Amino acid sequence: MAKNYEEEAKAILKLVGENNVDSVTHCQTRLRFVVKDRKAIDDKALEKLPEVKGVFYGSGQYQVIIGTGVVNDVYAAIAKLGTVNAIYGKDDADTAGKTSNEHKTVVQRLMAMLSGIFIPIIPVIAATGLFLGLKSAATNAQVLKLFGAVPSDIPASLTSVISVLTDTVFAFLPALIVWSTFRYFKGTPIIGIVIGLMLVSPILPNAYSVADGSAKAIMLFGWLPVVGSQGSVLTALVAGFIGAKLELFFRRHMPNVLEQILTPFLTMLVTFAIMIMGVGPIVHAIESGMLVGVEAVIHLPFGIGGFLIGAAYPLMVLIGIHQTMIAIETSLLASTGLNPLITLEAMYGFANLGVALAIFLRARSNKAKATSMGAFTSQLFGVSEPTLFGVLIRYNFRPLIVTVLTSGIGAAILSMLNVAANSYGLAVVPSYLMYIYNGHALLWYTIVSLGTVVAAFVATNAFAIPKEVLTPDGDVETANAVISSTVSDNKVYAPVGGETVALDQVSDPFFASGMMGEGMAIKPAEPGINKVYAPQAGTLSVVADTGHAYGLTTDDGMEILVHLGIDTVNLKGAPFTVAVKAGQHVNQGDLLGTFDQAAIKKAGLDATTIVLITNSKSYARIEPVAADTTVQAGADLLAVQREDVKVESVEPA
Repeated sequence: MAKNYEEEAKAILKLVGENNVDSVTHCQTRLRFVVKDRKAIDDKALEKLPEVKGVFYGSGQYQVIIGTGVVNDVYAAIAKLGTVNAIYGKDDADTAGKTSNEHKTVVQRLMAMLSGIFIPIIPVIAATGLFLGLKSAATNAQVLKLFGAVPSDIPASLTSVISVLTDTVFAFLPALIVWSTFRYFKGTPIIGIVIGLMLVSPILPNAYSVADGSAKAIMLFGWLPVVGSQGSVLTALVAGFIGAKLELFFRRHMPNVLEQILTPFLTMLVTFAIMIMGVGPIVHAIESGMLVGVEAVIHLPFGIGGFLIGAAYPLMVLIGIHQTMIAIETSLLASTGLNPLITLEAMYGFANLGVALAIFLRARSNKAKATSMGAFTSQLFGVSEPTLFGVLIRYNFRPLIVTVLTSGIGAAILSMLNVAANSYGLAVVPSYLMYIYNGHALLWYTIVSLGTVVAAFVATNAFAIPKEVLTPDGDVETANAVISSTVSDNKVYAPVGGETVALDQVSDPFFASGMMGEGMAIKPAEPGINKVYAPQAGTLSVVADTGHAYGLTTDDGMEILVHLGIDTVNLKGAPFTVAVKAGQHVNQGDLLGTFDQAAIKKAGLDATTIVLITNSKSYARIEPVAADTTVQAGADLLAVQREDVKVESVEPA
């Protein structure tokens, strides 16, 4: 008999608040609410409901994690109640997305903009930092002494060639930022990069040379000083915004016969004129003042500034305003070559490690152990959401308080020691690469970061272990029982070809935490149309109308979810085709459908395909293939071992 989910639906709506809901839709694993006031919702109470695996606020939606299959029934029960706006059909996600954008605050939109602009250029800045570190280590007098050499032995020609690797990104950083800003605001990126190159043209006097008096500004019309915009991040952002908006304006109003030539011409001419006729110098002056203020806070005496930044950063991540720091860090790097800000912020990740490890070791609840270990593993490589949402604020606020205080103390010590990174974009274990340029910086960063882990571990054990994790999930009396077991092996095969990614490295925190089940992810290989094949033989329990997800129940009861991309439900099915239907039996390797990876990426979404065993607890062992390896569709992806335990009889004690 099918379970009635009406009571569960009523409980969820009561806690979210019927009057608080603008609309609700769902994907294959979660309910997605667009709400008026996210703060009015009691997360802990929701997580205690039988069918709720967790909650998360992201993409402008309050997401209640239910699980494959069951989410459809809970959603249907909510819709049947008729008390909130439940959206049906292929336009579900689009409507929800529009509503969520309407409710985004100015700060939320600013965060999304900065993230969208800076994330594409983080890899090259991080790589440049590593180049600088290797250069510093290779040319260090003490290192060379080990080989019987001195710095003067290095040929000047080799030094010049190496400088191409270390100096190019920062020399042309404004061009990269203008390009990325054009891309974000739907302008033509090539026009953006040309405008950016104009701002740092070698024809213009270098801004730093003018500042130190070794060069003079060009006096346009005899009175207007014109200099390059080297190192000015804010100038590049403003230029990119103005240029992209101008281009879109010209394209809307230009006759078709002239649009292809005149739109780029007018966009570049007007944008460059606006920037050199006064906007550029004014913005640069504002940016310089901001950097002076930030550095003044960082260097407050007795580590006060470091403590304030280190303690505030976890809270900034919690409320989602930490993306503003990327722009400031980029400006610091461009103007000084160093980034002390990320050094202070980094202690947050190390504090999280100590908290998660302490809870894992003390927990008697298997669910808490799994959550905290998943969070710990993710945090090692800088993915903090599983720790933040699955550990720090899930039980009570004491773990969060430990993270805030120990992060602040670690940052205070580093600020007093004047330790600074030479890049950004690397966190926790990889972050040490940002300090190899300087032995003093690397030594103290290592000591303080490990000390922060220890301090957070000790403090958590002392007063922040949640009582809930000390209670076993359920004791089963097995004393004097006669038990028999049978072990069976099985496999799950890759539904698409590409590069394997460890589950804890995917960008969705609930998939990454393992809360939805164990599994593996794949970055699809084909830049265009990718085919999706059945990972096992079985019956399709779920085929999303949008084509972005498939649920499969194998003949022996394994429940597999194939989820194509992150948040791709919002694409209304546009990049997907479906070749099967729910209830159909398929063989391993049968075609399920296709998706256009290029279209997904063009929409700004991640095309990573996730393969989960959603009833993972039914299996003794689930072993994925190695991460970062290339697999073909149909290749082994997960090795699964099931142990069926049977109590034959219970003998008297």
